[in-house]
Parts: sequence; C-alpha cells; structure tokens
Amino acid sequence: MNEMLRELATTFSWLSLLQFGGTNAVIPEMHRQAVDVWHWMDAATFVNLFALAQLAPGPNVMIVSLIGWQVAGLAGLVVATLAMTVPPCLLAFTASRLMRRAGQSPWLAIVKEGLVPLAIGMILASGAVMAGSLNTTVLSVAITVGATLFVVVTERNPLWALGSAIALGLFAQQVG
Repeated sequence: MNEMLRELATTFSWLSLLQFGGTNAVIPEMHRQAVDVWHWMDAATFVNLFALAQLAPGPNVMIVSLIGWQVAGLAGLVVATLAMTVPPCLLAFTASRLMRRAGQSPWLAIVKEGLVPLAIGMILASGAVMAGSLNTTVLSVAITVGATLFVVVTERNPLWALGSAIALGLFAQQVG
C-alpha cells in the first residue's frame, strides 16, 4: 500500500506543475500514467471516472481524487488530491509575489502571452485523448458529434446536450 501511495504522490505532484489551463490540460498525460504506465485501471474505467468527475459539481481536480480512491481507497484519495493541489498552490503563491514585484515588465507580458496557446493546446489534446478512449459504436460516435455540434452551434446550456445524450444512451440500452 505504501508503494501505491508513493506512486500516486509522485505522479500527481509532477503532473500538477504542468497543468496550465487547469486539470483538464493534463488529462492526456494523466490517462497515460494511470492506464499505460502504472496499469491502475483500463481506459474505460478512466473515461468513466472522468465523466463522473465532470458531472459532479465542483472543480475539475475531482478526477484525481477518484483515481486515488480507485487505486488505494481513502488514503489514495487524500494523497492524490494533496499531490495535485499543494504544488501548484505554492507555485501560484510564489508567482503572484514575483509578478507583483515585476509590475508591468515586458518579459512578464511575453510569458503570459506564451502560456495562452500552450494552455489551449493542452486542453485540446485532452479532448482528443478522451475521444480516443470512448466506446466507438455508431451510436456513441453520433452522440459525441451531435453534442459537440449542439454546443458549438447553439448558445443553449450544454446540460441540454448532456441530458439528451444520457436519454439516448439509456433508450438504446433498453432497446438493444
């Protein structure tokens, strides 16, 4: 058990320092670590935990807590959550102090501008990894494409797409 907790702490500590754009930005690497490197779970379990974390109210970091729980129970949940939140909190605190001192420095503006495309790219990569791990039946692909188009084309709340996808999935499960 101690070895598992050490693996969780190490993995999520260094992942936490890469999460420009939030926890969703490191989903591809989190998936690789949890599924391919440490074999804590299979891809379907990871996708299900991600979906559960996204459905629940609260921060996106919930996926980390769920992975920790899956790997080592309550102790895993606590270790993974702290490993994912404490390092960036300390980094943010230190960076804010440095930024306050730097004021309107030109190098600070360059760094800020450079981080925007980095964060966007990491978040898009997360979407690609999650889509690649999905069940690829015709219905699941149609639901994914339909929900994506709904969110992009309309200005309605994305919960409508989510609710419709759930209803279609449940209906298909009952019929099939």
